[in-house]
Amino acid sequence: MKIGPKTMKNRNLRNAKKAKNDEFYTMYRDIEDEMRGYIKHNPKVFKGKTVLLPCDDPERSNFTKYFAQNFEKLGLKKLISTSYAPSARGRIFTLTRDRTGNGRIDFDDLEWDYLNGDGDFRSEEVKSLRDEADIIITNPPFSLFREFLSWITEAEKQFIIVGSMNAITYKEVFPLIQNDELWLGFSGSGKKCFEVPDAQSKNAVILNDGTIVVGLGNTSWFTNIGHGRRHEPLTLMSKADNIKHGKHAVIRENGYQKYDNYNAIDVPFTDAIPSDCKGVMGVPISFLDKYCPEQFEIVGNEYSLNLSKGRAYVQGQRKFSRIFIKHKRESK
Repeated sequence: MKIGPKTMKNRNLRNAKKAKNDEFYTMYRDIEDEMRGYIKHNPKVFKGKTVLLPCDDPERSNFTKYFAQNFEKLGLKKLISTSYAPSARGRIFTLTRDRTGNGRIDFDDLEWDYLNGDGDFRSEEVKSLRDEADIIITNPPFSLFREFLSWITEAEKQFIIVGSMNAITYKEVFPLIQNDELWLGFSGSGKKCFEVPDAQSKNAVILNDGTIVVGLGNTSWFTNIGHGRRHEPLTLMSKADNIKHGKHAVIRENGYQKYDNYNAIDVPFTDAIPSDCKGVMGVPISFLDKYCPEQFEIVGNEYSLNLSKGRAYVQGQRKFSRIFIKHKRESK
């Protein structure tokens, strides 16, 4: 399925935030693949837990479908899903028991009622559900990502949520990454397809089953729950081998260049991080897909390190957002 050029995907994400168009529903297979990573790392990760799915539309949400259909397999204690209804009363769906009497707990056993308010996650009503939950999982509104993450972290809850990779650079988010309180999910970042309510988007595609999807670039899962991929170290080459035998022409031609305004070398590709650098290295934010906390220390980013002009420069040329790292052994 061809969704369209990368620039169109990124433009869709920017436009969604600008227009506060937050009706992008995560695909079922993406949810299933992501949760599989946590379950493989810890088969009991959901056992006995209450899972809250806020910012949801339980009647069409694939999050609700996945966790309801897998309620017994995951060993959940309780599932709560809430919807937001502007200028009306939101709804709450709960799952705890075999209501139908067919001998299993699944989607057909969901019970629903109206909330007292509109279901805004910031309401006291939904806050109380947050406080009851063990794990919060959802695709929050793109336009409210910072506020939603703060809403979770102030309650010190575990979470698995979807957001823009650009969130890594937010002043509210980067310290959590640097302090090892938040990391990218099992599936990492990149282009993802989302279900949308209509085909108005320029690159919307209608699938054979009638589902309308749109591609958004630069999106990721964010979490504070462990998964095995996070602890897989990168395979590295020395500086000399990267310059002589590496696959990136810019490094073969120019070597590793130093920043004009910070004492570090620029590493423009994650797979070109040298094994023998004794100092600080600037890497793209996509490095976090491969970040192994046992292998690297995160020193900071352009803003936390207060770089002049707010960005890193090489020979007068402004670079894309960088994260500054060093080999773990150098911090000992």
